[in-house]
Amino acid sequence: MDKVLIIGCKNTMDDVCIGCSRCLVGFNRRDGMFERYGADAQLMGLLSCGGCPGAGIVQRLAQVKLWNAPLDESPTHIHVAPCLSDHCPHADDIVTKIQAKAGIEVIEGTHPYLPPVVFG
Repeated sequence: MDKVLIIGCKNTMDDVCIGCSRCLVGFNRRDGMFERYGADAQLMGLLSCGGCPGAGIVQRLAQVKLWNAPLDESPTHIHVAPCLSDHCPHADDIVTKIQAKAGIEVIEGTHPYLPPVVFG
């Protein structure tokens, strides 16, 4: 069974994206980069990068592993949310660290719901 962990930008998750609803709706609808999963896939969690410049992401991944070990749960795929992969000046370093240490597939992208142009 596919078990998905979503990683996003701490600042966006805390201050802008109100519950990360677009990622959650995208997963539930299997839209965007979540189209690859069947109905039995599970969302295992949402994780922030830990804050700029993402220096703690490896430790946060280790915490996910340790915290869920007694439950015999582990993600099979990591999705990097657009708030991180598309808008963070530290994204390349953070994604590289995730890919180097996670040991599972890392997918850049989640939902396809781009915000409308505010001034245009």
